[in-house]
Amino acid sequence: MSRIQTTLAALKAAHKTALIPYITAGDPQPNATVALMHLLVEKGADIIELGVPFSDPMADGPVIQKAVERALRHNVSLDDVLEFVRVFREKNSRTPIILMGYLNPIEAQGYEAFAHAAKSVGVDGVLTVDMPPEESQGYLQALQADGLDRVFLVSPTTPDGRLNAVNQKGSGFVYYVSLKGVTGSSELNTHAVSDQVNALRTKLDLPIGIGFGINNGQTAFEMAKVGDAVIVGSALVNLIEANEAHGLYDIELAIGEKMTEFRDALDRADALKAH
Repeated sequence: MSRIQTTLAALKAAHKTALIPYITAGDPQPNATVALMHLLVEKGADIIELGVPFSDPMADGPVIQKAVERALRHNVSLDDVLEFVRVFREKNSRTPIILMGYLNPIEAQGYEAFAHAAKSVGVDGVLTVDMPPEESQGYLQALQADGLDRVFLVSPTTPDGRLNAVNQKGSGFVYYVSLKGVTGSSELNTHAVSDQVNALRTKLDLPIGIGFGINNGQTAFEMAKVGDAVIVGSALVNLIEANEAHGLYDIELAIGEKMTEFRDALDRADALKAH
């Protein structure tokens, strides 16, 4: 089993929900990334989703688009992201890391070369937004050969045919996009999401992580009652932007407080699951 699979299985056995925070690698500057990754773990992250900067992040809303722009101002590349993971692994060999990004940088590096490099530095899984499972055979084979989990997005509008493909070709977990739109969208209908996730469980064998629109502890609490993992991104990235001018200390303080809010919310939901 991969680190991701082992982590999620252990949490499920303990009636716990995984907290998966997202940050963009290199935001607000390259020397902040590894420190922020360690902070996320300290504040309760079970898995880290690390964004790979790309000039056309089409699934992402304005918050993460601006984070990508900040990282690209420092010329942060896929190789740099892999180096961040390598350095993180010098002190943390336990927490799973997922790279989230787009196909172009990976295709430029070559599928097999990327998979080897990612595995060698300690990456555990990859979510490639613009690579549908029906068209990804060579890519998925390269990831699988190096033991990397293949995480796919599904949404309220995903047809059954694609769900079947995700179930067959994906691994680790499925990232459920809880609303129509881009990252950072609001107005999440928690009751509707609960119904949709319960319906998905009849079609998918993989654990389900819920993301998009989870901006506060109460929403995280509601999603934790139905999901195997709760994924938070824009709420954290917003804090990086808001505190960038004040420096890394203020960024870490703000993110630490927000992570505590999310972790406490999940722990409250887990207490209900346990009963």
